[in-house]
Amino acid sequence: MSTKPIVLVTGATGYIAGWVVKYFLDAGYSVRGTSRSKASAQPLIDTLVSQGYSASDIEIYEIADITVPGAFDEAVKDVQVITHLASPVSLSFNDPDPVIRTAVEGSISVLRSAKAHGNNLKTFVNMSSVVSIIDPTHTDKVFTEDDWNNFAYPTTQKLGTSTPGFVIYMASKAEAERAVWKFRDEEKPSFNIVSINPAWVSGPPVVIPKDKSKIGETTKTIFDVLANEKEPYPLGALPTYVHVFDVARLFLWAAENGDKANGERYLALAGRSGVQAIRDILTKAYPERNIEPGQPGEGYNQDWTFLPGENSFDVTKAVKATGQDWIKLDQMVLDTAKAYESLL
Repeated sequence: MSTKPIVLVTGATGYIAGWVVKYFLDAGYSVRGTSRSKASAQPLIDTLVSQGYSASDIEIYEIADITVPGAFDEAVKDVQVITHLASPVSLSFNDPDPVIRTAVEGSISVLRSAKAHGNNLKTFVNMSSVVSIIDPTHTDKVFTEDDWNNFAYPTTQKLGTSTPGFVIYMASKAEAERAVWKFRDEEKPSFNIVSINPAWVSGPPVVIPKDKSKIGETTKTIFDVLANEKEPYPLGALPTYVHVFDVARLFLWAAENGDKANGERYLALAGRSGVQAIRDILTKAYPERNIEPGQPGEGYNQDWTFLPGENSFDVTKAVKATGQDWIKLDQMVLDTAKAYESLL
């Protein structure tokens, strides 16, 4: 029987979760992942095994519906760490109620199982988002981990199925994170709880899709610019960025520094991005592709900081806590592009 510590990664087949799995394997953990079906997790397992990881260190629990009470009861047994990443992710939602319900009830379901059956659990690391922090009704504000999005959920209640997809996503992340902290305050579990709040995440996926139609939304903008698509996938109202390596690194750090990080939120955000910045980076790196130039050099700072007069973020909390700075935009863009060269 393995003596390695066990981490439970919910939603293990997701883009960010794949790297969380890999970082924990590298740190000497056995990984127990959850997925809606074991078949959907097989490409991840096959890829990791092909890279030299042991199949015996990766176990998948099939959980078809994360909102069902007790769904995680077996999965949480004997684990030292839970990283909760299973949640609806899309910018194309059109009905807020089931999305918000799934995000909130999924978080509460795993927390209740953890409290009831996670006898060895030390730290629960929750995946939230920058959209739980930023409130778009503000202008020229520097947001920190102390801020909350108080706009999205009331908007979904007012607009219903007319709510824009991105606002539904914002509401689902904010309400799910609120539910996690409410659980902590009311249930007072014995384990640590930490929240990671990433910006727009990009970088190479662990599993390279076989077809460009399978590229996820979060990395699609970079591929679309590289592939000279006429309308690259949008980045959102305030383009931010963080490398997926930094997000996975922060999950591992929070897990291994749970006592220090307990009760804290950490923005995983490196700076400002933008489609024009991505165009300029890729044009320089791939001159042979004749990428549509747009307006070179316009609309962004060369050091990827935020522009005067726009909402921005204090991104120093996680840097001070971990002692490591963020990977910059140009490296993130090039890492992503290289991963997708075979799909051009």
